[in-house]
Amino acid sequence: MNTTTVPPIYGLLLSGGASKRMQRDKAQLAYAGEPQLLRAWRLLQAVTERAFVSVRDTQRDDPLRAGLPQIVDSYDAIGPAAGILSAQDTFPHVAWLVVACDLPLLDEATLHRLIVSRDPAADATAFASRFDGLPEPLCALWEPASHALLKERVEGGSFCPRKALIMSRTSLLSTPGETLDNINTPAEFSQMQQQFGLRR
Repeated sequence: MNTTTVPPIYGLLLSGGASKRMQRDKAQLAYAGEPQLLRAWRLLQAVTERAFVSVRDTQRDDPLRAGLPQIVDSYDAIGPAAGILSAQDTFPHVAWLVVACDLPLLDEATLHRLIVSRDPAADATAFASRFDGLPEPLCALWEPASHALLKERVEGGSFCPRKALIMSRTSLLSTPGETLDNINTPAEFSQMQQQFGLRR
């Protein structure tokens, strides 16, 4: 009989981006009056055992983030990989449900589907992008086994989490449609606000 224990799932909300194209902190962008960071935080809390917000050191006292459990980046500014690796270093024996804070259409049903479809024997479980069919790294379950390759790639100068998933044993799920569409520019934010309003 296989007595291997399946690692528990913790949530990691990535909020440490510089938001250069948006020209303002994307975590503070509001839909229906609620900052999207807090909306995403509620979703993660609902489906995981514990949840944390990933922040840069300069963000830890930001009023929007200060009241939430944090994991501070312990790597240089290398993008989302810094948050993922920092979380894995802090709790190396858990699987991380990693979610970017700029997915305003993300819903609890999508996260439940990811968890129910999880393959703990893989390095990760991820959705396929609706644009190119490649793994979506910023709404994915990163198992403890994913840490070694991601860290090796970062130390070698490759900071792209998606490429790490492509090279890993990733269980790829069909796309959940528009729910993983992100926003990066003021124009996209304006369009998403209109779309969000129509949906509600």
